[in-house]
Amino acid sequence: MAHPNLQVERVAGAIGAEIRGIDLARAQADAAIAAIRGLLLEHGVIFFRDQTLNDTTLKAFASRFGTFFRHPYFVPEGDPDVIVIRRAPGDKKIVGEGWHSDTPATPAPPMASLLYGEEIPLYGGDTLFANQYLAYETLSPGMQRMLENMRIVYSDTRVAGATVGRNAQSATKLREDAGFAHSQGVHPVVRTHPETGRKALYVVRPLMLHFDGMTKAESDGLADYLYEHSHRPELTCRFRWENGSLAFWDNRCVQHAALNDTGPFHRIMRRVQLNGDVPA
Repeated sequence: MAHPNLQVERVAGAIGAEIRGIDLARAQADAAIAAIRGLLLEHGVIFFRDQTLNDTTLKAFASRFGTFFRHPYFVPEGDPDVIVIRRAPGDKKIVGEGWHSDTPATPAPPMASLLYGEEIPLYGGDTLFANQYLAYETLSPGMQRMLENMRIVYSDTRVAGATVGRNAQSATKLREDAGFAHSQGVHPVVRTHPETGRKALYVVRPLMLHFDGMTKAESDGLADYLYEHSHRPELTCRFRWENGSLAFWDNRCVQHAALNDTGPFHRIMRRVQLNGDVPA
């Protein structure tokens, strides 16, 4: 759905577009919201530059696309709907490392994430995105048939909880208290997008335990192949952050990875996520 004030520039052949000509702090018109949603569905991830957002205006814009998903792992600094993602010099771990879709260990992972750059370093800290429609479509027909009814068991035991010990290495704090309740999700290897009807590969290796009904040893070889296939360079784009940039990605058909290469600089981002459906 077109909108006369929006300028759209693709950033790569496989995924991603920059959208200009709109102030997201004031974007409440139905036509503008419908156009942005259409662009999200078309490109998988969309980027906006030169925005001035606080928690109130970020949430107001995001709320036009769904209700808020409260992340189970992070320790909130204030508003529980807004996760402040910090990176400090010397951090050995950052939020978003390794290719993944967000929170697959939950029964209904978020449908989308919005990440706003508040304080961006002079260099580094780019985010990579990969098109999981194409990841599925570039598999052989035989592989597609084999995966059609397979499912994956996911767990958050490696990313949060009392035994992880990650907080000593990162400025962004995760739940490591003894009262943290781990979650486990079982989702299809190939999921069908509820809005576009397209099939996407859904293999989030960092949180995967094994294929449902198989042992870890039986699962690992195929899981490793699919994971590496899912972010082949020709399926990806790379976004360089600036102060006031916002990335809005569809978690149902996109994987992403953050780079920890910002050297001696601090970085502050603010993120909200939107509730999704049970993958089908």
